[in-house]
Amino acid sequence: MNFLPMEIIKKKRNGFALTEQEIDFFIQSYTQSQIPDYQMSALLMAIYFQGMNAEETLSLTKSMLNSGVTVDLSMIKEFKVDKHSTGGVGDKTSLILGPIVAAAGLPVPMISGRGLGHTGGTLDKLESIPGFNTQLSLEDFKKNLQEKKICFIGQTKDICPADKKIYALRDVTATVESLPLICASIISKKIAEGIDGLVLDVKFGSGAFMKNPADAENLAKKLMGIAQGYGKKVVALLTNMNQPLGRFAGNSLEVEECVDILKNRLPQDPTAARMTLETRELSLALSAHMIYLGGKTTSLEAAHTLAENLLNSGQAYEKFIELCKLHGGQLEKLPSPKNKLEIFSSETGYISSLDTEAIGVAGLLLKAGRAQAADLIEPTAGLEFHKKVGDPVKIGEKIFTIYGEDPSLFAAAQNKLLSSLSISLQKSATEPLIKKILY
Repeated sequence: MNFLPMEIIKKKRNGFALTEQEIDFFIQSYTQSQIPDYQMSALLMAIYFQGMNAEETLSLTKSMLNSGVTVDLSMIKEFKVDKHSTGGVGDKTSLILGPIVAAAGLPVPMISGRGLGHTGGTLDKLESIPGFNTQLSLEDFKKNLQEKKICFIGQTKDICPADKKIYALRDVTATVESLPLICASIISKKIAEGIDGLVLDVKFGSGAFMKNPADAENLAKKLMGIAQGYGKKVVALLTNMNQPLGRFAGNSLEVEECVDILKNRLPQDPTAARMTLETRELSLALSAHMIYLGGKTTSLEAAHTLAENLLNSGQAYEKFIELCKLHGGQLEKLPSPKNKLEIFSSETGYISSLDTEAIGVAGLLLKAGRAQAADLIEPTAGLEFHKKVGDPVKIGEKIFTIYGEDPSLFAAAQNKLLSSLSISLQKSATEPLIKKILY
């Protein structure tokens, strides 16, 4: 059945629901390059403003899923579990929890994404490791999962090709923060990778796509509903992104932070150690839910204990080294930034808030992420945080450090970072990192 793309765009622009046939026609035609980017951009913007009902969102998910192949992992009998985060600044837990859960004996098939908007991407972090190849074939993907329990790849041309094209377009057309587009993108990829269970890390706050907990919970429930409709076990954690996660944001810097955690190394500075522990604890919490969902333990508490033991014993680090070797990564050659700029406070008081999205944009200005789809990432560019919300600060005390290869980019990033910061005379209440868990 043929439709006119312009009429579908107009229908959605005017607030009417699209039929399953209209959605499928548009998605499949765009995937086959029969509809140009500018018309898909127009539809994405119409969806951004008008939204989609539950039936439309399910149809969009199905159409994206059916645009390519579903990975057949039936030869792997163990429970296959993955984690998905809706994205944030400094969000690096996949590099820690993947090895932990694989060391527990559960296959972790991860088809990961790149940075989207101001948020970082798992593939970009891994590719900062020299030689790390995320473009393995599906056959290698299956083989590594069967033999080693872990593999991280990007979307191949065969897996949800519609989403791959639309994902890149959303990033540069300011249509990232759309509930139906987020749901269809996430779940289509996760169903396509052949999982049995999924743990969702749904962020809220200034650095998240969902700015408040209520909207994050709404997104979590929609994601869970679609995944459960496909027969998957799923749990969602609502986590705080009103400030960056951990100590660093930036690809090689985040890898270094993860390696320290996997090797059970803490910085000597108490504030830096606290930030590192924050990343560690969220990684353990997500790992525990994955392990429990996979039936490796009879309680969540036992799953957390197992995850912690695997981390403390070094088994998770050994699995990470194994992962690097599988992908050709040379961790010992992880690059370090050549230049840095320290930023100091001009006030005394307490850090009352951080605009985390602005901090993410500062990273984009350093080329730690992409402002346009074709942009090249500078792997050592990034930020170090020396203070978090609620921390006391004095005039002349260090708040941020900027890192990168090109010092000419530092001034714009510095201005953005200073604008992200609020200091008050009274200490703000600290918020919990994990606000709620949905089953």
